[in-house]
Amino acid sequence: MEKATFGAGCFWGVESFFRGVPGVIDAVSGYAGGVNDNPTYRQVCTGQTNHAEVVEVTFDPSQIAYGRLVDLFFKMHDPTQVNRQGPDFGTQYRTVIFTHSPAQAEVAKAKIAELTASGKFSRPIATTVEDAPPFWRAEEYHQRYVEKNNVPSCHVSFGELERHGH
Repeated sequence: MEKATFGAGCFWGVESFFRGVPGVIDAVSGYAGGVNDNPTYRQVCTGQTNHAEVVEVTFDPSQIAYGRLVDLFFKMHDPTQVNRQGPDFGTQYRTVIFTHSPAQAEVAKAKIAELTASGKFSRPIATTVEDAPPFWRAEEYHQRYVEKNNVPSCHVSFGELERHGH
């Protein structure tokens, strides 16, 4: 098993999305990239900790390639928005890929270069690629939030994405 860590706005929808991807074993909501250990949701929401809301994805590389996860990441949110996604704004909602190896960093950076060259987006891609810092699991009520509370996600689902040929 391998890990991948993505920040694409509110972690509830990102987690729900990746849970639906074949080859993904687990997806956990949490925080990464900030200055203090074991932050709480309240602390992160102040914007003072510099943590991003992220999802740590555990996947089976024999079933899904890391590059496919990166492709899906770029399709499931707007990577041109700076410190926001949909109605949510603040540094905790930034678009970021935290990589767990030089190979992952290479794949992520190559995808950004490919998307930039393609002209697919009218604005520059804001996604940063950074070495994975410590991951802090979010409070239990954030785990499987969309599923447990039957609330709509501001992110497209994997099933919807596949039905539309992406």
